[in-house]
Amino acid sequence: MARASTGRRRGVGSRIGWPLKIFVGALLVVLILLILNAFALNNETKSASINVDGARLVNTTSGQLQVLDTGSPVKNGVIKAPEFAKEGLDPGTPRSMATMASLKKAADTPIVLIHGSAGAINWWDDLIPLLEPYHRVIAIDMLGYGGSEKPDSGYSIENQANLVAQVLGRLDVQEAILVGHSLGGKVVTSVAEQTPELVSGLVLIDTAPDNSFGGLSGGARATRTPILGQALWRVAPDSVIRKNVEQGFAPGFDVPDKYVEDVREMTYPAYKDSAVEGEQFTEQQSLPDRLAAVGKPLLVIFGEEDQIYDAREALSAYAAIPGADTLLIPDSGHSPQVEAPEKTAAAIESFAYGIARKSVEKTFSRQIAEQKARQTKKRARAAAKRKANQVRKKAGNRTGSRSQSASNRANQSKQEAGQGN
Repeated sequence: MARASTGRRRGVGSRIGWPLKIFVGALLVVLILLILNAFALNNETKSASINVDGARLVNTTSGQLQVLDTGSPVKNGVIKAPEFAKEGLDPGTPRSMATMASLKKAADTPIVLIHGSAGAINWWDDLIPLLEPYHRVIAIDMLGYGGSEKPDSGYSIENQANLVAQVLGRLDVQEAILVGHSLGGKVVTSVAEQTPELVSGLVLIDTAPDNSFGGLSGGARATRTPILGQALWRVAPDSVIRKNVEQGFAPGFDVPDKYVEDVREMTYPAYKDSAVEGEQFTEQQSLPDRLAAVGKPLLVIFGEEDQIYDAREALSAYAAIPGADTLLIPDSGHSPQVEAPEKTAAAIESFAYGIARKSVEKTFSRQIAEQKARQTKKRARAAAKRKANQVRKKAGNRTGSRSQSASNRANQSKQEAGQGN
């Protein structure tokens, strides 16, 4: 009896054990697949390709970057003037000459556009047509974004900035106004730190001053968790991606499909590492501190309805920078260059013209000072010459008088001698 009972117990245990073993085995298989997926995604790379009309690939030390360059806006010597500058165009007046020189300076100074996290050149599609009549516009896909090369590393803010500087060097750009959206604002700040001679001014669009302003949503942060993050990246449907992208705009904004596709085109290392490196950059030092040290002309733009950062608090932090200009755009979220392109373009144009005007006035002041110095020297030389001539004339007159006196005395002596004879 005892043996029979034991056998039955073993049979029941075996029936219970097999499902458990199958379950554990399945978990192990899933875990192995997750690890393999994580390894594959961590090492995922993509080659560069052109996906924007008129763009080209530019070589850098980290790979090829896709670049769109509109070229000079000056056609057949004609420079277009934005509305705000036309009041200074009274033909023949000094003010008109200064205005035209300023417009020429602004046209010759490129405006460089650097997108934000999960963005690409196409995030500037509505802004570029508004700027290119008056400026040379250069838009760059950062490493890991858009049509640019996507290696498995190299996404630090400092390296991205270095690559931007390399691209501008290959395009023969001597000086430019750099515009950065969100993460791109950190990159252009780093460009100014590394190569200040390349930067005439900076425009930051909805870039957090420091890490205290928060940032990524819970879902976006989950993608950075080891193994789980790679799994979420692999299986996330478009609806989830769209929900995260919607944070980049004001509530109710109809997000174009192309912005969801931009995220799909990224690799996991580019997406994750860019976010991590961006946080580390402002963890080391806040942007207001960095920008104050750089000392470049600065315009900071924020959409009032930004869902990621508190716009007013952010602008308040930037306003403490000496000489900084700030602008709050109503009815716009985290991406005013998309949601309010006309207002954003007008602000950038005015900022660029202001920098050019100051440069021209400085040049004119220097030229006027040099001209005055030359005129002073010329007058001094003329005065010295007149004085020398007067001295020579007086000396000549004295010599002539003495000669005449001697001649008169000689003649008088002759006359006296003749009379004596």
